[in-house]
Amino acid sequence: MKIWQADFYRSPQQNTTGQNIWELLICDPTRSLEYVASCPQKEANSTWLTSQIQLAAGEQIPDVIQVFRPQSLSLMEAAGRNLGIRVESTRKTLALKQWLQEKQYSTVVDKPPPVPLPENLWGEQWRFVTLSAGDVETAFSDRPIPILHLPESLKPLNLGLPSTAAIPGVIIYGGRQSMRLSRWLHEARPVELNYVAGAPDGLVLEAGLVDRWIVATFEDAEVATAARLYQQRQQQSRGLHFLLVQPDDSGMTYSGFWLLQAEGDIV
Repeated sequence: MKIWQADFYRSPQQNTTGQNIWELLICDPTRSLEYVASCPQKEANSTWLTSQIQLAAGEQIPDVIQVFRPQSLSLMEAAGRNLGIRVESTRKTLALKQWLQEKQYSTVVDKPPPVPLPENLWGEQWRFVTLSAGDVETAFSDRPIPILHLPESLKPLNLGLPSTAAIPGVIIYGGRQSMRLSRWLHEARPVELNYVAGAPDGLVLEAGLVDRWIVATFEDAEVATAARLYQQRQQQSRGLHFLLVQPDDSGMTYSGFWLLQAEGDIV
């Protein structure tokens, strides 16, 4: 599969007549392809973008174009429809972000404050847990889990983690809402689940391109200690962690599993 990563956004520079310009950057995951084009802001539309993608591709149109910036997404999707290319919104565009940083362009996107999960999705209980790296894949890959997110790139072995490494996670016991919660999470596209200290403390789920959801809040000192340990273990596991949803604590049935990695640790 041929994958590109692309950004189309207002450049910090201006053209010779002082007009704002938009710049298109396209690369592949290895950066063996790097393509740059720019246009005045008034020409920044899907028609211009379509023609530039065709120029960059020649006779080899990509299968997928990955986009991390919300402001780029709608124009890129329109160009993708014109050319029959699937456009994927994802924060994990490492090669592109490295290139932008080398050009001293910002890769920061504005994020809204976190909001609570819809009330009809709240689970009955939740807790912090830890699995060994060796158990993460074997414990879930062969089970009949309706929603399973276990990317090859995030499997502990592929990240170079020893089988004994502690991988932190969170289990939500959803009760009757377990499957509904899992489907909602699948649509939201979880990225990472972080402990955020505050008054009260909380767990915040980063999802999609910029979405942020409050999964739980707590003031208990013991839970806060467990939360800090959860975050520390993430630092020791190259950001790898997981979210598991199951109806109850019997261990017999699972509804959804997501293997996640903190954005700052993506390699």
